[in-house]
Amino acid sequence: MVQPVRNATLTCIAFTGCVVLGTHKHLPPPSLEELGLESFGRPDERLSGARLLKPKKFRFQLLADFIETNFDASMRVLDVGGGKGLLTYLLRLRGYAACVVEPEFQVLPGKYKDLNTNKRVKIPQTESVPRISDNFEVELAENFDLIIGLHAHGSNLKMLEAAARFEKPCVLMPCCVIGESATPTPGESWFKWLVHMAEEAGLGVEYFCLNFKGQNVGFIAR
Repeated sequence: MVQPVRNATLTCIAFTGCVVLGTHKHLPPPSLEELGLESFGRPDERLSGARLLKPKKFRFQLLADFIETNFDASMRVLDVGGGKGLLTYLLRLRGYAACVVEPEFQVLPGKYKDLNTNKRVKIPQTESVPRISDNFEVELAENFDLIIGLHAHGSNLKMLEAAARFEKPCVLMPCCVIGESATPTPGESWFKWLVHMAEEAGLGVEYFCLNFKGQNVGFIAR
């Protein structure tokens, strides 16, 4: 059964999709209500404070907080398509043994905003995070306890396969199905299709959302 993840430290807001029917062959993700998640604001309501949609650039901080709330810090985490490595860096600060999988080397950003203190934090130039400089393959997940894909293009199906094969939880916040080995039929919701693929692999699904602009809905498959 699909269950929503509820977290008092997170704000679930009305989803503003980045895919518009008529310009894309697949339907956008379902509404929060369809997924059993609460909307903290009406479309015509002016939001403020914790309910205010944050810029997309804060997605790493928000997801790190979500992981910390829902998964034990002793876990070894594989951050698939982690880019510059900010999510991995933030998870390592929280005690996780996190590692980025990214074919192209990218330097950590020089700073980030701590959303809890509302202050900017500098990242020393000498800092780095563990990296696997390659495309994600299913076998890479075997020695990790948790697989994360934040807008990880072309890797969602492989992550679900790894979660099923190695019995590892997988946190997916997909933005599309571009680059996947298979795709849904035209007119089908790509998000619902990914959920269906997870369930076909024998995985249970729990929905969640984070309060940033854009594709902010994801699911835990395990």
